[in-house]
This record gives sequence, C-alpha cells and structure tokens, in this order.
Amino acid sequence: MRYLQMIDRKQILAIVPARGGSKGVPRKNIRMLAGKPLLAWTIDQAKRSKYIDRLVLSSEDEAIIRIAREWGCEAPFVRPPELARDTTPGIAPVIHCLETLTESYAYVVLLQPTSPMRLAEDIDGCIGLCHAKNAPASVSCVEAGENPYWMFRLDAECNMKPLLASPPPLRRQELPKVYLPNGAVYVGRPDWIREHRTFIGEGTLGYVMPRSRSVDIDTELDLTICDLLLQKGEAPETLDQ
Repeated sequence: MRYLQMIDRKQILAIVPARGGSKGVPRKNIRMLAGKPLLAWTIDQAKRSKYIDRLVLSSEDEAIIRIAREWGCEAPFVRPPELARDTTPGIAPVIHCLETLTESYAYVVLLQPTSPMRLAEDIDGCIGLCHAKNAPASVSCVEAGENPYWMFRLDAECNMKPLLASPPPLRRQELPKVYLPNGAVYVGRPDWIREHRTFIGEGTLGYVMPRSRSVDIDTELDLTICDLLLQKGEAPETLDQ
C-alpha cells in the first residue's frame, strides 16, 4: 500500500549517518559500488524524494564529508568523535543532529548508506504511512526468509529446544508472516525520538519493502553481490516493483 498524498507545510529532515571507522567493511561508506561511492546511492534517492526538505550528513570523517558534499548532500557540522565509536548507539547521531540544528521539523528520517537498493518511493512511502496513520514513527521492513516457529536452541547437551513456546502449525503454509527491520528507512517525530531514544517502540508502524530492495551492506560479500547486481543494470530506479 502506498501513502503518497501531499504532506502540507510539514518540514521534513533527512539524516545520512556515515562514520569513517567501519570494521566489517573498512571505509565502506565511500567504497566504490557500480561506479560511485556507496554513500552516493542513498544521497541520489533522498534527493528524488517528494517530501524531504533538507538532507544532511552526520560524519566525523573529512573524506566522507567532502564526498557527500560533492554528491549534493549538506554537511552543516562535524560529528563529535565520541559519537562515532563502534559502541555508539545508532540513535545517538540522530539526537545530536536534532540538538545541533536550530530549525523545527515535523519528521526526521534516518537513511543509512548501507541500503543502496532502496528507492525514493520507499522513503516517501514510509514517511506517508507515518503521516497518514498519525503514528509516532514508522520503519521499513522485509518479510523474514526464515520463520522463528521452525527455529530451535541447543542446550549444553545439544538437545533441541523450540525457540517459541507455542508449537508451529502443522503446515508451513499456515505459519504467520514475520518481518524484520531492513535498515533502509526510519521515520519519526523529533519530540518522540528525543523522549524514547529509538525509532522502534509502542506505536511504530512497519512499511514493507520487497526483498530485492532490502540489501544491507554489512560484509564484503554483501558489497560484492550488490555491485554485481548494479553493474548488470539493476539500478534502484529500474528494479522490479
């Protein structure tokens, strides 16, 4: 379902968080992906959004800041180094950005650079869902490939214990659908975000995206697969809907 009605007089801020100290894929935010930096894929789609009024980068890294500006993203401040550590909660740069900027916004949107396959319509759809339902927040998600009803834990003696207390339905077709946040789009009201320090809480809505656009770059293999897909011509604007 799409929610693309006009959002009159609602100022919307989008934040692209991109620190320089990635461990799993070193310097991943500016690694080349199908001919342009990973960061640029997110900037391009954010600039195509119907709703985003201001797009800013949050980074402590000079090279990332320079590249973001080259691709048309504003970088009005430098993120403090203490907010760019491995242990820094993901919400911390969002709170810092909201406290640093003086303007007032109806919604804040978090767009991680590690989701290069997301489309502008995914961004707008998640924003539109949040606004249409008068929700405090909405988060993009994807249907899980594996269902927890069929998952088990192993105890110290290797005995299989069901992960969930209730038994699964007899037929796989009867299993309830379950969803995972895919990391592509986070939307919330700034006051609610400041109070709860999260995008996922009581009242958060899930905006479902297809698996083809839910790639999250976390490893070198993810980067290689995504690079191959994009080089084959499957750029975000041409992917199946």
